Amino acid sequence: MNDIKTLVGQRIKTIRKNRKYTQEQLAELIGIEPQSLSYMETGKFSPSPDTLQKLGEVLKVQPYEFYYFEQISEKVDVIKRDKKFLKIVYNLYKSMQYDLGK
Repeated sequence: MNDIKTLVGQRIKTIRKNRKYTQEQLAELIGIEPQSLSYMETGKFSPSPDTLQKLGEVLKVQPYEFYYFEQISEKVDVIKRDKKFLKIVYNLYKSMQYDLGK
C-alpha cells in the first residue's frame, strides 16, 4: 500500500490535471516553486496545511478532498456490471417520477 504522502500527492496531481493546470501554473498561483509542487505530487514531502488551503482555493476543492483516495470510477464500473442492482435503481427512479407526477 502507498504511504499517505504518495496518496495525497497523487490526488493533488489528479485534481490539478482535471482542472487543466500545469505544475508551473499551479505553483505560481499558490506561491511555491514548481519543484516543490512536483515533490508533493510524487510524495517526497507533504504539503503544509497552508499550502493545502491554497491548493483547495485555486483548484476549487475543500482541503480534506485531497485525502479521498478511493477510485470512484472503479465503484461505478462494479455497479454498471450488477444488472440486478441497476434494475432496482431504475424501478426506484421510475416510482419516484410517478409519485412526483412527472
